[in-house]
Amino acid sequence: MKEVRNNKEGGPASSFVKYSSIGFQMLATIGLFAFIGYKIDEYQQNDKPIITAILSLIGVLISLYQVVKQLNKK
Repeated sequence: MKEVRNNKEGGPASSFVKYSSIGFQMLATIGLFAFIGYKIDEYQQNDKPIITAILSLIGVLISLYQVVKQLNKK
């Protein structure tokens, strides 16, 4: 059985941590924007969650921008 080594240049373990942290960052960004939109809709007593939908989409766009920026970084 092969032993997985984690060296300074990065092995499989460091790649896993890097990419899973990007996923959690996306989840946190989208979740934060959706939560803020939900609270605004709740405060304004909107029948349809328009602000939640708009802020969720903005959160998706911002998180995608962050992912592209991180993946292009060496």
